[in-house]
Amino acid sequence: MVLTADYHTHTPYSHGKNTVEENVCQAKKLGLQQIGITDHGFSHVAFGLRRKKLASYINDCKSAEEKYGVKVLVGIETNVRGVDGVTDLTEKDFENFDIFFCGKHVFVWYDTFTDFTKYGCGNFFADKFTKKPSEKLIALNTKAYINAIKKNPLDAVTHLGYLCPADALEVAKCASDYGTYIELNSKKQHLTDEELTEIIAKTSARFIINSDAHSANRVGDKALIEAQLMRLNFPMERVDNVEGRLPTFRFSEYKKRM
Repeated sequence: MVLTADYHTHTPYSHGKNTVEENVCQAKKLGLQQIGITDHGFSHVAFGLRRKKLASYINDCKSAEEKYGVKVLVGIETNVRGVDGVTDLTEKDFENFDIFFCGKHVFVWYDTFTDFTKYGCGNFFADKFTKKPSEKLIALNTKAYINAIKKNPLDAVTHLGYLCPADALEVAKCASDYGTYIELNSKKQHLTDEELTEIIAKTSARFIINSDAHSANRVGDKALIEAQLMRLNFPMERVDNVEGRLPTFRFSEYKKRM
């Protein structure tokens, strides 16, 4: 399997170890056509991209693209901030970004106190102190994912279900309906074999493979997810950033209509 592009990488603008240029240099060495720089969203308390650094962030991406000849997409991995699907990217921010990803993270500024207690703390304590999440929590998380997809022109949902157990099938159905990709994350296994098999069988959802690299030496890394896909005899025609293919992202199409 040959990766065409890696759209999920981090830099010190959030909590990656290497610079934008170092990530892009690695992408060049690997022969990738495109790379996304997708640091964490503004509401991440400890590791979020700061608005005062946004101009520098964009400039670093443009400079690295010019230097290495690899298409660099200015991206962001926003946070789901509540069950209503609100993220930390607003329409006034759209002009500054090329790709719009979204995932569940801990230590973010939630939209409401109820979101903090039921959604934020609920997932944190379930992960730390329970063996099996409650059906109520799974329903809550599923609703948050679905609302985020419906209310935002998301290109991809990142590490679906990681530290946030949800009904992956229902989320994938919604993603398919709205043209949002399901990320296959090679940093941490977030979907079980059973979940992936069911999604393939029962939806038309499409996928992209990403490294979720927090250091330059992991840019383009696909080993973990490749092993799972080979084990499942996964239909690789459903993955849009391999073997020379490039995805059609929802966010760019949305911005053309604005």
